[in-house]
Amino acid sequence: MARYTEAVCRLCRREGEKLFLKGERCFTPKCSFERRSYPPGMHGKSLAHRPGRESDYAKQLRAKQKARRIYGIYERQFRRFFAQAEMMHGQPGPNLLTILETRLSNVIYRLGFAASRAQARILVTHGHFLLNGRRADIPSMEVKVDDVITVAETSKDTTYFKNLREEAEGRTVPTWLARDLANLSGRMLRNPERAEIDGNLNEQLIVEYYSR
Repeated sequence: MARYTEAVCRLCRREGEKLFLKGERCFTPKCSFERRSYPPGMHGKSLAHRPGRESDYAKQLRAKQKARRIYGIYERQFRRFFAQAEMMHGQPGPNLLTILETRLSNVIYRLGFAASRAQARILVTHGHFLLNGRRADIPSMEVKVDDVITVAETSKDTTYFKNLREEAEGRTVPTWLARDLANLSGRMLRNPERAEIDGNLNEQLIVEYYSR
């Protein structure tokens, strides 16, 4: 599977908005998007000021790419999630967003146990978390209602997790999750509603892209 090895700030510049891929750095003046908000490449500045109307296909592609980049998912996996969303009861667009939000790495990020989704994926793959008492090292694992996520006992003595309680205190937790900082654990109370998921995502355009 191909790995993206370029600077992630280029992805924000390509989409023309902050995707908050670097966690807390994105909220500081050090954010590259603050200094260069135009698209990457030698013609980036000229493209940013070039008038023109995007085609329907371009809008659909950009919506799909933005969702992929926000959640850090590769094309083949994203397509598989969409196929899964189509088979579920209800509309495929909201179903897809629910699938993306309830992935283990994203839930850990939403709980405030990681500053970014990329950091959450690394922590998961290194085996620092348990799902319902069992080791969970696959970022794409599905978290279900009433599932409990805890930091492994062997990881609590590491420097990162010793400092986590203080760092996570200021991170907001959505209402569909419950967090216990004292025990470094969290529980999924219910599936997220559409209004609780990133409003900048346009799931209808993603549906149209895959329905061509």
